[in-house]
Amino acid sequence: MKRLFSILAIAGIMAFGTVNASTNANTVESATTAVATTFQDATETAEADKSFTEVVKERFIEGGPFFMGIVLLCLILGLAIAIERIIYLNLATTNSKKLTQNVEDALNSGGIEAAKEVCRNTKGPVASIFYQGLDRADENIDAAEKAVVAYGGVQMGQLEKNVSWISLFIALAPMLGFMGTVLGMIDAFDKIEAAGDMNPSLVAGGIKVALLTTVFGLIVAIILQIFYNYIISKIDSIVNDMEDSSISLIDLLVRHKK
Repeated sequence: MKRLFSILAIAGIMAFGTVNASTNANTVESATTAVATTFQDATETAEADKSFTEVVKERFIEGGPFFMGIVLLCLILGLAIAIERIIYLNLATTNSKKLTQNVEDALNSGGIEAAKEVCRNTKGPVASIFYQGLDRADENIDAAEKAVVAYGGVQMGQLEKNVSWISLFIALAPMLGFMGTVLGMIDAFDKIEAAGDMNPSLVAGGIKVALLTTVFGLIVAIILQIFYNYIISKIDSIVNDMEDSSISLIDLLVRHKK
């Protein structure tokens, strides 16, 4: 009987030890899986936490210094010209209706010289055109009208100054990007030819670099195109204002002559 109890006790201890070992193995495996999952989640979180600026910087460096540098130069020069034009056009915008009313009041109260003084104290192309027309008003209406038309063309040229450079950079940036892509593809095919095998990993890096130049070229063109369209619309608005104001000035001079 004692031997039977001993055998049962030993069997129970062995069964308990096996269960504990299995439990410990499962615990270790679960802990290992949890650590691996946590590490993967942390890695994905770190990649997701990268700011847009950091991602753009990494992609820019991967694209290569030569073509990416030229594309960046196009962006810098284009933005510099665009910002300068926007500031100039905003300063050139005046309240033409108020100016016309002030000139009319000056004509009625003090004559041509008083109206010219109002134009001298007012900034913008409309005031400059008014001054040129008033300066020739003593001759005749035709001379004043010719002066207004001629100086209007001069002011329009000032408004459109350097705008053609922006359109050049808009066309140049994607063209440079395409050139970088073509050269990168040629380099990738050279590697295939040298290796004698179509190994995707052999050419994937070169193709990625080639495509990055096209992407950045298109991004630069899109940014500059937005500024270019705004500048053109602003110029058209000012030119229309100049034409309407010029007609109003001629009408004022005709009434003043009577």
